[in-house]
Amino acid sequence: MEVERVTRRFGDVVALDDVSLTVREGELVGLLGPNGAGKTTLLSLVSGLRTADAGTVRLFGGDPRAAASRLALGTTPQETGLPETLRVAEVVALVAGHYPDPMSTDEVLTRFGLTDLARRQTGGLSGGQKRRLAVALALVGRPRLVLLDEPTTGLDVEARHVLWQALRDYHADGATVVLTSHYLEEVEALARRVVVVGRGTVLADGSLDDVLALVARRRVLLTVPTSARSRVEGLPGVDAVTSEARGDADRLTLLAADADEVVRRLVGAQVPFRDLEVRGASLEEAFLSLTSGPTTDDAVAATGGVR
Repeated sequence: MEVERVTRRFGDVVALDDVSLTVREGELVGLLGPNGAGKTTLLSLVSGLRTADAGTVRLFGGDPRAAASRLALGTTPQETGLPETLRVAEVVALVAGHYPDPMSTDEVLTRFGLTDLARRQTGGLSGGQKRRLAVALALVGRPRLVLLDEPTTGLDVEARHVLWQALRDYHADGATVVLTSHYLEEVEALARRVVVVGRGTVLADGSLDDVLALVARRRVLLTVPTSARSRVEGLPGVDAVTSEARGDADRLTLLAADADEVVRRLVGAQVPFRDLEVRGASLEEAFLSLTSGPTTDDAVAATGGVR
């Protein structure tokens, strides 16, 4: 998929502002961004559901609005309508009938942990079960490119891991996968490349490690007496503090640009502490840092991304 200098407006709202993005064959890309960032709009342009106000969108080298360009595309939108009176196996067979070389019904049911639901009407499924079925239907035709918009919304932990493994297996077979998610641990678990979108622009584009490296802050974890917490919060160089009460002590997590300097200041201020740990930033912290920053030019340049 190729998106070149695309702009899309909804009235006075600019959903995408001069966005460029290319996804190559065989990639597994995680698309991150807060609500209203433009993720869903971007996928809708690539799948041909909407058109850009400016710029060019290509799907397998062609116009996404042309049916021929979408033959090898599988999609799961945020909301999917299913025929409530049909059974799960019947819906899978119905969708499979639209493709020249689909997966068998048994293969689809097995991959996505739906075998026990094969004879249940879709109207009787839970929200999470419907979601799992919707993702399965996106893959039944063996598409070369899969666009998944919030694929695991409503799933419990076990079902989410089943779906993760199914996507890993499908990607390992040579498919290209692009997914959006609010579950940041999901992107950490699946994506080889991360694209962060905010305010209608691409804020960062690179490997998972590249995006994490954009955040200079580190986590400093330590346990201090509750009475000493205020002294830690007031230390220069500490950007934020969260705490967990543990009897007469607090387990603190400090965010700091220079973890070594913060530790030196703790010692210099004679703050009593124990169980010290220094860790790198999580993807969540990287995401929050990128989407809340006043400027993104340095972040984009650091990952070789595009505005």
